Amino acid sequence: MKALKIQGGKELKGTIRISGAKNSSVALIPAAILSDDVVTICNVPEITDIDALSDILEYLKADVKRASESIVIDPKTSINRPIPTNMAQKLRASYYFMGALLGKYKHVEMSFPGGCSIGARPINLHLKGFEALGAKITQNDNVYIVDAEELKGANIYLDIASVGATINIMLAAVKAKGTTIIDNAAKEPEIVNVATFLNNMGARITGAGTSEIRIKGVDKLNGCFHEVIPDRIEAGTYMIIAALAGNNVKIDNIIPEHLEALTSKLAEIGVPIEMGMDYVIIKKPQSYKPVNIKTLVFPGFPTDLQQPFSVLLTQCNGKSTIEETIYENRFMHVPELEKMGANIKVSGTKATVYGPTKLSGSTVTATDLRAGAAMVCAALIAESGEETIITNAEHILRGYESIVEKLSDIGAKIRIIEI
Repeated sequence: MKALKIQGGKELKGTIRISGAKNSSVALIPAAILSDDVVTICNVPEITDIDALSDILEYLKADVKRASESIVIDPKTSINRPIPTNMAQKLRASYYFMGALLGKYKHVEMSFPGGCSIGARPINLHLKGFEALGAKITQNDNVYIVDAEELKGANIYLDIASVGATINIMLAAVKAKGTTIIDNAAKEPEIVNVATFLNNMGARITGAGTSEIRIKGVDKLNGCFHEVIPDRIEAGTYMIIAALAGNNVKIDNIIPEHLEALTSKLAEIGVPIEMGMDYVIIKKPQSYKPVNIKTLVFPGFPTDLQQPFSVLLTQCNGKSTIEETIYENRFMHVPELEKMGANIKVSGTKATVYGPTKLSGSTVTATDLRAGAAMVCAALIAESGEETIITNAEHILRGYESIVEKLSDIGAKIRIIEI
């Protein structure tokens, strides 16, 4: 088992370049199976989630080649066969093969996906969309069999603006007969990136980034070249780290519009921010003002940044509150922060953070990906010289490319150890 060993109290200075978006890449790779020719996707982060999806592609007999920051996928030799449980349960995003394989072959068989245990994450909206397109769904224990003689365009209303369901329905609908309308679609930038990829292959999708997406079915999808957008969650995490321990840390290769919810809260706290066209420079302020945050779908405050941001709130002068509206188990990091000295009270989907509190080095656990990021934030500002060991570091490494190298380059004392 891997762990991260971090020494606290180091001032951070320098530049961090943001990688391609994890939440975009994990949808683009399954989507490539829909093509009838070779696709090249560049700016792909080198993280274990990408490795797991590449393994599924190779299991489906697609040809996959990795190069620095890019992946070349030739699906011409691919076949359709049941995806084994051990592959599907490695990560949540394996469910995108449901929409892609259904769209291409009109049949898919795979287990319920895995991923972080951050609350109830049903795929009922995905299945509802597939059924609206004409598919029949059978469930045997934990295995779903989705089958259709023909997929036909339909009007689909999502009860919740789900990113996963929006993308999965797009994948299933691009080759369906007629027009599909997804109403109350999610608006996240990753959805726009996936729609652009599909359109580059010849799909006819309009409205991505709005609450209504229209998909006119096509018979064929061609090969293409596509670039993954910068990872707004990785960028946000390093912006929070810079606000905690930075001396003019430059976060490079960002899209500022994707980070406005976080930037506004950092400014409210009193963090000095210099925003450029594709970068931001942040330094630690003399003191922090308390703020309240509420997680919402894009363009609201991202649930994926709530956990790292809670560490920043422990340093604010007074009482701050967090309301989590997306996942009910997104406070599993709180007991770990309390081991380090944080004063946080959780009641249902709300947390109250009292600060400022000094954090001490300790042995803590990354209970999920973003909780792990929160523990990294906390470890970096632990009392000077005190060491923190974060176990279950695999959670962190599957979502943050080269996190050890990136933080080391700006002055952090951090390394991977085996325990």
